Amino acid sequence: MSEGVLTAAYIGASVLFILSLSGLSNQETAQRGNWFGIIGMAVAILATVLSESVTGYGVLAVVIVVGGSIGFVLAKRVEMTEMPELVAVLHSFVGLAAVLVGISSFLGAETFNSVAEQVIHEVEIFLGVFIGGVTFTGSIIAFGKLRGSIASKPLMLPARHWLNLGIVIASVVLGVMFSNAEHDSALTYLITMTVLSFLLGMHLVMGIGGADMPVVVSMLNSYSGWAAAATGFMLSNDLLIVVGALVGSSGAILSYIMCRAMNRSFVSVILGGFGQGTSVSSTADDGPKETVSTTADEVAGMLADASEVVIVPGYGMAVAQAQNTVYDITRLLKDKGINVRFGIHPVAGRLPGHMNVLLAEAKVPYDIVLEMDEINEDLPETDVVLVIGANDIVNPGASEDPGSPIYGMPVLEVWKGKTAVVLKRSMATGYAGVDNPLFYKENTRMLFGDARDTMGDVLSALKK
Repeated sequence: MSEGVLTAAYIGASVLFILSLSGLSNQETAQRGNWFGIIGMAVAILATVLSESVTGYGVLAVVIVVGGSIGFVLAKRVEMTEMPELVAVLHSFVGLAAVLVGISSFLGAETFNSVAEQVIHEVEIFLGVFIGGVTFTGSIIAFGKLRGSIASKPLMLPARHWLNLGIVIASVVLGVMFSNAEHDSALTYLITMTVLSFLLGMHLVMGIGGADMPVVVSMLNSYSGWAAAATGFMLSNDLLIVVGALVGSSGAILSYIMCRAMNRSFVSVILGGFGQGTSVSSTADDGPKETVSTTADEVAGMLADASEVVIVPGYGMAVAQAQNTVYDITRLLKDKGINVRFGIHPVAGRLPGHMNVLLAEAKVPYDIVLEMDEINEDLPETDVVLVIGANDIVNPGASEDPGSPIYGMPVLEVWKGKTAVVLKRSMATGYAGVDNPLFYKENTRMLFGDARDTMGDVLSALKK
């Protein structure tokens, strides 16, 4: 394939990736956006394989078949509740690829027309390996926290911020030494910095609390994009530069949006946030607290007698795989003339858009799925607010208790509804490790049990 045709193919793939991002920004066009991305990636791979720089087709074919098979099997087997972990693992692959490509690029016998060109190339290598190393180990720790194999409580080492700063300064110093050293010494500096970047990625994410993990996943998505862009500069590949910049910038914008939704600054998330163990708020000594339990039959009666119902899904609904049963209840209520809508918090679940994807999987119409800002003003006129497995995103302490660690975080104000029904397995705290006063309010009823089982009982009672 000639250089001109290759460039044209890369431009076409870049346009398709931009259209993909545009489509994925809206539920109605998400499927079309997904197809744009698939076609764009197919064009990019085919153009690269047919380019003049690729010669080892046998090895390449084996790698593509093995990688494609692993990806196909994982995509078929992964549950929706495991999507956040899968995304974190994929980010780690991008980071590791950037590290390996960077080291390989340095070891390659490449000639330069000037010293300045060589220095620029070495800076590209150093930045790509550094960002890739942080992304690699940070994503692995994020995967462990999301999966529960690593405690969500942040690791609070003494002088942890100074430790992070020291690693960054040491990496900069190594970078200067790397660009001025002979080949063998430069390789030592590069490997040393790689190890430091691995440690920095681990420590950064280990020091971040559980409730901030959705932002961390988005942040790592941005890091992986910048690592890919740096790899593109190393390889003089325009498509990698464009795609990396798209992923990096979109991930950064999403992280900013999510931080705003949590009333948090990006810096405060990086320096450690929610999830620092069991929290004590200013209302902690108010005395014994009691909840009012209810039954599936009673909840069915409340729903049948209501005219306005709002359903707030959370991670508990994803774990229980209750979304299809919930939609069956929604259809039954709408057939009775009851207005049913869904309220989605920007950081509900373990991944941005997690609840939207779950509801789309259950064929819930897009027009009844509303964002937090759209639904909050209607909650005081809502007869029943059904909270399914959500915790931190419906915590009144965020607006009522200045002593709460999540004070100031925008939440769905479900307690303002006439009756709030909360579905939970137990009285355990949410991912932020913060007690929820919602459970003890006079207009709250607790329905304990697995969400799919309890929703199934509610559905059966409504059919009667």
